[in-house]
Amino acid sequence: MKTIIPIFLFLFSIYSCGNKQDSRKENSVNKDSLALNQINESTFDSVLAKKYGADEYGMKRYVFAYLKKGPNREQDSIETAKIQKGHMDNIARLAKEGKLILAGPFMDDTDVRGIFIFNVETIAEAEALINTDPAVKSGRLKMELHPWYGSAALMEVNALHGKITKKSF
Repeated sequence: MKTIIPIFLFLFSIYSCGNKQDSRKENSVNKDSLALNQINESTFDSVLAKKYGADEYGMKRYVFAYLKKGPNREQDSIETAKIQKGHMDNIARLAKEGKLILAGPFMDDTDVRGIFIFNVETIAEAEALINTDPAVKSGRLKMELHPWYGSAALMEVNALHGKITKKSF
């Protein structure tokens, strides 16, 4: 019996310490959440949120596109260069119109060639924009479209990109 009491006290003290640590962690998480909310409330810019179409979480709907190798890739090098130039011109036009937020190629050689993020809410709207691309029209590329929910701050990418670009494609 004498040995049971010290063991019981030892186990009780371990349990008590663990509960204190858990409550400290919980208090820390609550304080961190509160601090983050205060930062968000003090830096929230309603004008900017409205300009970029942000919801209360700072997010908005887009359409995400995977550019994939199309069924018709047998063009000669001159025709391929012409199609690529048209593709790049179309990207620039859509970005200038605010319809294309992000575009870029993947750096490996797979069937998935790149991505687009369209500033539209529906697949149908994105399809209409895709059908203006010479690489898609020629069958050199095809696109797989998905509705996507992301940060409305992406709307600023093209303006920032213009400020850091020395040379165009």
